[in-house]
Amino acid sequence: MASFKKFQQSWIEQLQHHLNHLRSAQNHHRNSVAGDEDRLREAVERVMEHYREYHRAKWGTTEKDVIGVMAAPWSSALERSLHWVGGWRPTTLFHLVYTESSILFESRIVDILRGFRTGDLSDLSPSQFRVKFVKGRTVSELQCETVKEENAMTEELSEWQDDASELVMGTVSDLDQRIRRLAEIVHRADDLRLRTITGVVELLSPLQQAEFLIAAAELRTGVSGWGTTHDRRRTSDV
Repeated sequence: MASFKKFQQSWIEQLQHHLNHLRSAQNHHRNSVAGDEDRLREAVERVMEHYREYHRAKWGTTEKDVIGVMAAPWSSALERSLHWVGGWRPTTLFHLVYTESSILFESRIVDILRGFRTGDLSDLSPSQFRVKFVKGRTVSELQCETVKEENAMTEELSEWQDDASELVMGTVSDLDQRIRRLAEIVHRADDLRLRTITGVVELLSPLQQAEFLIAAAELRTGVSGWGTTHDRRRTSDV
């Protein structure tokens, strides 16, 4: 847990570095007459590889100590209150897309009404929600499938927790198998998290991808910062 906590801190710092690079590529694309989608795609891929690196590291940590992963000692109390099966809830990403696109749409509605195309999340076309993209799915189908998988894992975790009395009373004879079952649930949840963010990114144009990844990272770091500040205040009041 100590080594993963250090990795987590370093990962967040590197995420900020990748975001700065992504914002730079985004601004260059906006200000360039011809645009520069290759530079934007490269910056997006850096961020996505950073997420993949995180999930590879967490996979190994979960194999060693899944109970510790569920406790998430590297997170603030606020972050832990928002956790779902050892991490953020995948369907949050869909709400983020809808929210960001609505905010940007409202802020640029005059330009949009004049027929100017921004190319960012305020410019999401109906076809991006209806036309089949990722492996023949629409974005609404991807969301429904994600919700279905979330619900299935929530039920499975609930079943695992229902057997907690046997663990506490020491009457369980297959403790290692029970712990392994929990690790498998967390692995599947992490896999769903990574598949969901990858799927959403693949639905968007390069500029929209940048907008989305910046918003997702700001949400994550914002909650983390807010939670850390709250923990410090709570500790000082004790």
